[in-house]
Formats: sequence, structure tokens, C-alpha cells
Amino acid sequence: MQAEPCSGRRFGSELCSCVLLCSVGCSECCIKCLSGIPYASLIATVLLYAGVALFCGCGHEALSGTVTILQNYFEVVRSPLDALDVFTIIDILKYVIYGVAAAFFVYGILLMVEGFFTTGAIRDLYGDFKITTCGRCVSAWFIMLTYIFMLAWLGVTAFSSLPVFMYFNIWNTCQNVTALESTKLCIDLRQFGGDKNLYWSLFSHLSFQLDLTFHLFVCALAGAGAAVIAMVHYLMVLAANWAYVKDACRMQKYEDIKTKEEQELHDIHSTRSKERLNAYT
Repeated sequence: MQAEPCSGRRFGSELCSCVLLCSVGCSECCIKCLSGIPYASLIATVLLYAGVALFCGCGHEALSGTVTILQNYFEVVRSPLDALDVFTIIDILKYVIYGVAAAFFVYGILLMVEGFFTTGAIRDLYGDFKITTCGRCVSAWFIMLTYIFMLAWLGVTAFSSLPVFMYFNIWNTCQNVTALESTKLCIDLRQFGGDKNLYWSLFSHLSFQLDLTFHLFVCALAGAGAAVIAMVHYLMVLAANWAYVKDACRMQKYEDIKTKEEQELHDIHSTRSKERLNAYT
């Protein structure tokens, strides 16, 4: 029996069919992967990281600028003892900023992972995936923790508005004074916490430093507001996921009970059929 010769057209068609199958498989895999991404959690995570980065970075630089203003223009001296002065408070606030940046970086990752697992649970509702009680407890715990963090960020936003208000008043005063360059002005700094008079020769430098620090505090306030919005977004996402998971759990219980009842009815019907067959024979 002679072997069939290899045809170039046949080989080309087989190659094209293999490439077509691979492309279809890759596209289905990509669609499946993209459908499993929790886009709401992803948007909230990006917003949270942007807000925390803006608050921490601008807040740190604004506090450093405040130290420069206090030392150069208000002549506030750091206490040599371990007393709680304004510089010690600023140093504590800087360390708090470091802790906030690290903590919310980790917390954003945890919420993103929880979103992936919850999305997988919803996608596989009618598959082999079983939603455990631990998963529901973790979702409820994240909701409570996110709510507490939202209240904390609301407090941080309110606290961040205080230096913005103070710096705006001082900056506005300096802007009004700079319009009178030709006169020899002297401002009593006791209304701002100082203990001397500030003459015109220092006004230009103080105005520039105040302008920079003021806008840094404004950016920090905007970052805190963005973090609050991210927390609210997370709350909506977590509440929706928890409701879906709870509904999926009820649906699983219903399916299990239904399957069990159908199996019992099938067993009863089989038993009766066997009894009738035995009685007939």
C-alpha cells in the first residue's frame, strides 16, 4: 500500500486551523481574565493611593515649611529639654504620616485581594466554588474596618482644614501688605503667635514661603478628601459584594436542598418500582 504524499495545501490549512484555535483560546482566556477583575475595587484602590500619596507627600513638605517659617521669621527656638513644644508636635505628625502611608498601602492591597476573591465567588456561583462562613465574616469585618477608617479620614480632613484657614489669613495679610511697597511697614506678629515686629525687608521672603506652604496644605487637604471618597467607594463595593455573597450562600443552600429532595424522590420512586416488579413476578 503506497503512502499518501504530503500536500502543501493540506499542511497550510492544518496550520491555519491550529493558529485559529490558538487565537480563539487566547481570546477566550483574556476575556475570562478581564471579566474576573474587580473594576470597582480597582478604581477605589487607585483613588485611595492617589489621595494618601498626595496627603502624605504634601503634608510632610508643608510641615517642613512650617518649621522653616517658625525658625526664620517668628524666631521660635526648639526647646533643649524633652518638653512638648511645637517642633516636637510637628515631628510626631511626620511620623504619623509615615505610618499612615505604610498602613494604607497594605490596606489597599488587602481590599483589592478581597475584591478578587469576592468576584471569583460570584462568577463561580453555579460551579464547584463553595462560599464559606469565614469568607462572609471577612467581608463583614472589612466593611466595619472601612467604615471606621472613613470616619478617621473625615477627622483628618477637618484637622487639615485648620492650617489651611490659618495660612490663608496670614497669606492674605501679606498679599495686602505687598501692595504698599513704597511705605515703611511694620507688622506686629503677636497676633500670629510671634513676639516681635516684622519689617518690610523680610516681607518678600515670608510671602514666598507662605505661598508655597499654603498651597502644599491645600494639596494635602485635597488628598484627604480623595481618601474619604475612596473609603466611601470601598464601602459601596464591600456592601454590594457582601450582599451578593450572602445571596449566593442562600442560593447554594436552596440548590443543595433541592438536589437532596430530588434524590430522595428518585430513591422512593425506584424502591416502589422494584416492589411492583417483585409483586408482579
